[in-house]
Amino acid sequence: MAGLLVSKRLAACVQLLTGLESHYRWKGMKETSREVLLLIKTRASLYKKLEAAILKNHPYEVPEIVCLPITKGSRSYLDFIAAETTS
Repeated sequence: MAGLLVSKRLAACVQLLTGLESHYRWKGMKETSREVLLLIKTRASLYKKLEAAILKNHPYEVPEIVCLPITKGSRSYLDFIAAETTS
């Protein structure tokens, strides 16, 4: 997923946080799963395309997709995101 999003220029950077264990309810059953959390850096204007790509390629019926706004950041890093993603 990370490589796909970067190669399609939907993300400037994707970080994989491994070793996570999730506990949740799904379809009335308590579940536990080993998962990988992706932190995806992109432009707000690409959210719909990014979400569509994740939904198309993710194995889960309902993957966790949340958007957190960047309220501050170094100018050079924000420029990197802008330069490496499609507008």
